[in-house]
Amino acid sequence: MRTYAIGDIHGHLDKLEEAHRRIAEDRVRVGDTDAPVVHIGDQVDRGPDSRGVIDYLIRGHEAGKPWVTLKGNHDRMFTGFMADPDSHDAGLRAELHWIHPRLGGETTLASYGVERAGERLLHDLHEEASSKVPGAHMTFLRGLPTSFARGGVLFVHAGIRPGVPLAAQSEDDLLWIRRDFHDYRGDFGCLVVHGHTPVDAVTHYGNRLNIDSGAGYGHALSTVVIEDDKVWLLDGLGREAIRPTLS
Repeated sequence: MRTYAIGDIHGHLDKLEEAHRRIAEDRVRVGDTDAPVVHIGDQVDRGPDSRGVIDYLIRGHEAGKPWVTLKGNHDRMFTGFMADPDSHDAGLRAELHWIHPRLGGETTLASYGVERAGERLLHDLHEEASSKVPGAHMTFLRGLPTSFARGGVLFVHAGIRPGVPLAAQSEDDLLWIRRDFHDYRGDFGCLVVHGHTPVDAVTHYGNRLNIDSGAGYGHALSTVVIEDDKVWLLDGLGREAIRPTLS
């Protein structure tokens, strides 16, 4: 039971292409062409080429590649803005808006040729964005699933709320949860693989695996391969074992 997973991309097409090259090399080494590749969410924002990332993912899905692309909170904020420039995501602090420099919406719009987002009235900005962002991109992002389960592993963007069955989890938690999920040391009944909260390096906590190594902040985009209960980081030389941390 082999599954590949890629952390938060955040508009870095070059890093995404490198991640898939590493997966292709590993497939050759192990003789596997069918194992799924899970993109953990947050395709857009902060990086320079969100448009290119979405084009790349759409092409892969349309070509029938064994890919799963999950919805992240940044993906939902993008689609929310495109539906209504006054929208405010339920997980976002009241004083912030998607185009705030901390969130990266301005760079996403720039990748579509919509410039100076932070200096313009929202409704004027939205009018131009509506003419330049392909409807197919919005359809793709809105339709992304929020979780993917395979074997004893559950893939979600941010995490899950402890004690709540998967079928009853709210989308807000799956896309935004942090502390209640991170602080839980019990058994989730599966290994939860997630991103959302950057760490210095891929970290295995025993009950969860964080694969967001901060690509959106200029750091590496991490790629892992999971086989049953074993995890490896794919680096330029091959596989590096990731073992649970001792607590």
